Amino acid sequence: MWAVSTVTMLVLAGILPDFRLQSPDGESATHIAVTAAFGAGAFGLLSALVWPLLVRLLLLVPALVLGLLVFVLNGSLLLVALRLNPASSAEAAPETAVVVAAVMSAVASATGGALAVRDDDAYRRRLYRLADRRRRRLPPGPSAPGTVFLQLDGVGHDVLVDAVKKGLMPTVAAWLDATHRLTPWRTDWSSQTGASQLGILHGSNHDIPAFRWYEKDRGEVMVCNRPTSAAELQRRAVEFTGDGGLLTADGASRGNLFSGGADEQALVLSIATRRRGRENRSRAGYFAYFSDPANAVRTAMSFVAEVGREIGQSTRAVLGKQRPRVSRGGLYPFVRAFATVVERDVVVAAVMGDLLAGRTAVYADLVAYDEVAHHSGPRSRDAEKVLERLDRSLALIAHVAEHAPRPYRIVVLSDHGQSPGETFRARYGLGLGELVRAGCGLPVPRKAQRTHSGAEARAAVRAALRRPVEERREQHRPSHHSEPIVLASGNLGLVSFPDVHHRMSKEEIDARHPALLTTLANHPGIGFLLVRSEEHGGVLLGAYGAEIPLDRLDDRRGPLEAFGPGAADAVRRTHSFPHTADIMVNSFHDPADGEVLAFEEQIGSHGGLGGAQGRPFLLSPVVFSAPVEEGCELVGAEQVHQVLRRWLRETDGPQVPLETRPEERAA
Repeated sequence: MWAVSTVTMLVLAGILPDFRLQSPDGESATHIAVTAAFGAGAFGLLSALVWPLLVRLLLLVPALVLGLLVFVLNGSLLLVALRLNPASSAEAAPETAVVVAAVMSAVASATGGALAVRDDDAYRRRLYRLADRRRRRLPPGPSAPGTVFLQLDGVGHDVLVDAVKKGLMPTVAAWLDATHRLTPWRTDWSSQTGASQLGILHGSNHDIPAFRWYEKDRGEVMVCNRPTSAAELQRRAVEFTGDGGLLTADGASRGNLFSGGADEQALVLSIATRRRGRENRSRAGYFAYFSDPANAVRTAMSFVAEVGREIGQSTRAVLGKQRPRVSRGGLYPFVRAFATVVERDVVVAAVMGDLLAGRTAVYADLVAYDEVAHHSGPRSRDAEKVLERLDRSLALIAHVAEHAPRPYRIVVLSDHGQSPGETFRARYGLGLGELVRAGCGLPVPRKAQRTHSGAEARAAVRAALRRPVEERREQHRPSHHSEPIVLASGNLGLVSFPDVHHRMSKEEIDARHPALLTTLANHPGIGFLLVRSEEHGGVLLGAYGAEIPLDRLDDRRGPLEAFGPGAADAVRRTHSFPHTADIMVNSFHDPADGEVLAFEEQIGSHGGLGGAQGRPFLLSPVVFSAPVEEGCELVGAEQVHQVLRRWLRETDGPQVPLETRPEERAA
């Protein structure tokens, strides 16, 4: 490694005019070589000793300035290294030192095999040697296979199938041809990561009506990707089920909203608000990854390239007058780069470390596709490029698994899909909040505030390199206590009246705001409403006066006809939740093209009923038992949890105790 760095420094000194290893009067070749060797050695030593300390400081700054600091600090270390040799005349301009340090780190990484998301022969050879050395140091590991669960956030079943047919995902295609089976499953009404992942990891997503909702008894808005909310939801699920989760025995949780009960946790949102300690390693994955300066430089370079790629793609979309389209300016290019580069690199590296350590069960979430599809569309070329890179990450993990101290079985799954379509505001010129205010007879602001995307990557950015920033308190409550709170979760809207401490009935709403329910139900952008009825318990409202009691939906589907099988059961289940909103609003859905209308600023959305968002996938090795019996359908995240528990038992993995089923416990 030292020799490679020395040669690299000599080559760069011959190429770059502002970087030299000799005095203006000239020196012997031997002296120049010694100067280069000393500089390379000092740079390597400083990187090994000083860089980890700098990384700890980097974890205190915002993630969006990480790339710039990586380059500057790496260049500064090189300047210090050149000054340490008193017999040397070497010097470099500061900007040149940044370039030289970046190139040296990249070359060292390519030849040395530091953990990163790459798939080249040099890296593999180095990785195999690393695995062999670890085997010699560690006692013999368990012979039973371990299991890796890799969640491709937001990738729907049909999107995966099409990507395989187009040749975008050769790794997945090879698995389907030989070792794996593909099974679609159906989400709950709340088709989003909070509900799905909590159900998958902890066995219960009871009382999660949406991505964000207002709880009258606590007077607060719950948001699935807010750390305090995630911690509370996990606590409730553990209390409800009676066990810690899927990963309670020798498990690792990486990049998730929830821990799954794992002892090894990194980048887990539900622990991000705790004080740092042995039980809180939410950001430990970043330190482990970026403590190698080669990783830091390479990821920073990819980060910058991804920012430029997004700016170019969004500019082409604007110039080409692409429709539908949402704003992709501001900080979004950096958020996208964080999700598609930094988060991916760190999570994949953490999974690779878990494999080499021989852990029994690993669950990791890769959020890259979900973030890009929200803004570019679920079937856009931008999103397809992300799928290609995710497939390379799967291939890399599979190669590592071949050289781990125990055999591994890889399960790939998604938590939901995404449905395309314009935003509600773009089509009708007003948002759901303004429509509700109009129906209540309240003044509608001329310039209403947009509902921004609530994608998981934004929470990861906030929690990554500093203490998480909570949403401001004033955002949790309306300006006037009697005014409705209107929240959006993709194409699912929730309306709550905070001054009424119970869930209002249809009769109470009509008495208070006679035009509200009629205004909403008859709007062409709204598919149906769910409200509580004093007479029927719960009713579904639609256009032209449609009013169907929930217990009659099987015979008379009415507005649910366009939403496919299972919609009635999903609506009835949500109606039973204690914190279901006074009015649940699901957008219009066109079954012909799968379009929905998001109440957020997204052209690829999820969170409600309608289209591909409710049809994720489960890709599992055929050595496992079939997820469901032939002819049956896998329904709900809680059922997926039961399947994964069964598979862990089949591999003699973690013996998660079977408890009373949640529905039996509730009864």
